[in-house]
Amino acid sequence: MRLLRRCIGLAMVLIMTACATGQGQGHSGASALPPPDQRMAVEARADYRIGPDDLLNVKVFQVQDLDREVRVDNAGHISLPLIGSIAAAGSSTEELRVRIETSYRSRFLQNPQVSVLVKEFASRRVTVEGAVTSPGIYPMTTRLSLLQAIALAQGPTRVANERNVIVFRTVGGERNFVRFDLNAIRDGSAADPEVLGEDIVVVDESGGKVWLRRFIELTPLIGVWGFLR
Repeated sequence: MRLLRRCIGLAMVLIMTACATGQGQGHSGASALPPPDQRMAVEARADYRIGPDDLLNVKVFQVQDLDREVRVDNAGHISLPLIGSIAAAGSSTEELRVRIETSYRSRFLQNPQVSVLVKEFASRRVTVEGAVTSPGIYPMTTRLSLLQAIALAQGPTRVANERNVIVFRTVGGERNFVRFDLNAIRDGSAADPEVLGEDIVVVDESGGKVWLRRFIELTPLIGVWGFLR
């Protein structure tokens, strides 16, 4: 039993040391993430294909009663005044604009001028990995901050090192990353950065917390072993 107690004591010292070490890892590799490449952003938006749940702003010049904000349904269609259902998913905004103009021209308006803008890009995604409850790829239906992105993944786990959260962003073919401290963001001493489409958020694990969890899981077995000895 004396040997067992010594082993448990040594294990606890190792755990506490690991905890202290893990908490000291939350440092930032840079002051802020770089902005997206503007040229690439423009090209990507021009090539963007409308998808289900995207929110579109459709306007008909000088016919205000026909202006609508419409969301693409699961079948990929939108519904507009006079012309009813029209296919939108898989099209660029330019292709959809021409389709709407053709429909209005063929039946109702002599020379319609239509504009189509994507107000919410439901097809944009953010990846949240690491020590979060539900890691995965999540659609971005609106602008997201780092805290909001992590909330989509049901928040950090019990073994998360919240002082060491990394956001990866690829700009101009080059991958950049910055480390953030969630505790500093929550208490207002650091800004809550905006997360963009295709960013990858990784929440680090605390080595000490992992050790503690494993020790707690093994404690009943250690107790039984000690009793049998």
